Amino acid sequence: TMYAVIMAGGKGSRFWPRSRNRLPKHLLDICSEKTIIQETVARMLPLTPPEKILIVTGAAHARELIAQLPEIPEENILIEPVGRNTAPCIGLAALVVRRRAGDDVMAVLPSDHRIGDEATFRRVLAAAAEVAAQGGHLVTIGIRPAGPETGFGYIERGQPVARKGEEEIFRVTSLREKPDAATARAFIAQGGFYWNSGMFIWRATTILNELASSLPDIYAGLREIDVALDTPAEAEVIAAAYGRFRSISIDYGVMEKARDVLIIPADFDWSDVGSWDALWEVSEKDGAGIAARTPGNLINVSARDCLVHSPRKLVALVGVEDLIVVETDDALLVCRRGSSQDVRKAVEALETEKRHEYL
Repeated sequence: TMYAVIMAGGKGSRFWPRSRNRLPKHLLDICSEKTIIQETVARMLPLTPPEKILIVTGAAHARELIAQLPEIPEENILIEPVGRNTAPCIGLAALVVRRRAGDDVMAVLPSDHRIGDEATFRRVLAAAAEVAAQGGHLVTIGIRPAGPETGFGYIERGQPVARKGEEEIFRVTSLREKPDAATARAFIAQGGFYWNSGMFIWRATTILNELASSLPDIYAGLREIDVALDTPAEAEVIAAAYGRFRSISIDYGVMEKARDVLIIPADFDWSDVGSWDALWEVSEKDGAGIAARTPGNLINVSARDCLVHSPRKLVALVGVEDLIVVETDDALLVCRRGSSQDVRKAVEALETEKRHEYL
């Protein structure tokens, strides 16, 4: 079985006031009764036992993660002293996989995505692991685009190279940063472009070799960490290395330069749930288009197409439409649907005003 590496960093300012510095999106139960990271782990358990699931997180969130995931061994929660984007995070996890299992396959997954069709997801992931095990390939999962979305990076596919059961595997000809609207429309019209899901599958030594050639400065720090793993100096050496690491993503640092990148196009229902608006899109709604996690707390008088998150207080919506209403013990958010990307501006204002009790 493969290792699963779940990247659980991030602040989650877009889900304020539910998300706070100590409680980013993946630790919230905004999609279902379980928290998002509990769902992410549960999705992997039919493929990978808990002792082969690693979670990389920051010190501020480690205790809450351990509480939410009692099935994951505590030594599998890898703590980064500071966030340095995904390249150092993946490098650290690859060192641990190599130390524990030699050259095993590792699937790198974001902690905070929602996936509808889990059986298809597991089938695609198993096919990717099979391909990755056979050579030094960097395999990524591309999501068939539902439209010209500007919030994701895109991956362009080239020639088909293999087939695993129902899944076809293609060469990657280019990775593109998040496009503007016109470029995104051109990608969709041209075809052969997929949303970058942020999911990667490779052998531990494959990604460490790629880091060595593409990011030698980061690899030098990883080598120091490797020597110190499982020794009393581990935390100190990791802190020193992370103090020197620059912040760089695996896409920009490695994937864009690598030559042997493959893509498996995937059709499972996928969302990165990047905002309250995205949550409304993927939530179950009643006949009036109202999505409410606690329907017993809602009185609707001719309101339409709203999202209500109010676990404790009763909310009465009267004659309004296209609103997002989110209530917590100490804060209330009222936002027009379509503007929820700007919730982070409210968080920035609180930071500027040093109102840290609300962050």
